[in-house]
Amino acid sequence: MRATKLWALLLCCGLSVCTVNISGCVLMDTVEFLTPAGDPNDTDIQRAYETIELNQSTSSEVLGVIHIPQYELLSQSTSVIATQGEKKRGHKVWFNMVAFDENEQTAKRKYRFVEDERPKRLFVEPWESVRFDCAMVLDADVLAEPYANQNAEKAAIYNWVLEKFREDIDQLGADNKKLSISGMMVNQAFETLRVKLDASPALAAKLGDPLGAEFDHINLDKGRIRMLVEGNIVKVKMVLGSPLKRWEKIESIEDY
Repeated sequence: MRATKLWALLLCCGLSVCTVNISGCVLMDTVEFLTPAGDPNDTDIQRAYETIELNQSTSSEVLGVIHIPQYELLSQSTSVIATQGEKKRGHKVWFNMVAFDENEQTAKRKYRFVEDERPKRLFVEPWESVRFDCAMVLDADVLAEPYANQNAEKAAIYNWVLEKFREDIDQLGADNKKLSISGMMVNQAFETLRVKLDASPALAAKLGDPLGAEFDHINLDKGRIRMLVEGNIVKVKMVLGSPLKRWEKIESIEDY
């Protein structure tokens, strides 16, 4: 009888310890999720990107807008400037990057990237998210090329955007490892959709739709990329992970 009671007591204590351990994990995640991440906030990072005007902003003007010395590392080459930062124990990483015309010294391409890795055990859905924006002045020969149809033109512009992004990241990757890693994430997502475009060129028509073209992502389940061409300017917006639900409720790339 005593042995039975002893085993019951040990079992009860064991369950209590497990409960405390599990609750501790949830509590730690909850505290980490609710604790303010500190400056700069997403609005500041986005404002820096939006302030830059292609064909107008000079390198000195861009540097004054995008670099926050107390929070970001600055990397420069002869034609590319990037600021990169992280906070909340590395759970949030971001960069703003601008490439210039070497002759005119005005902005020709700009990029914004924000990756936010939230605790995976909080609530039900994963909170991880990636947002990437870029805008570029298209080369004249890209626009002048005779394409078989609109889908072929969109696919060619998509590939050109990826090529330019790689060139710009490569100029600074050796100087900033975290910038290089973030660039690889963007490149992976672009490549995933490009494989689908190569297999089905008609999918390029989806790039201009309000919801963009969907693709599977190895870590964040789903992603979408939208591309708009306005005159000689191409704009691309990519989202991965949790922001997809909000993406589906809007209609304009400018509203997100």
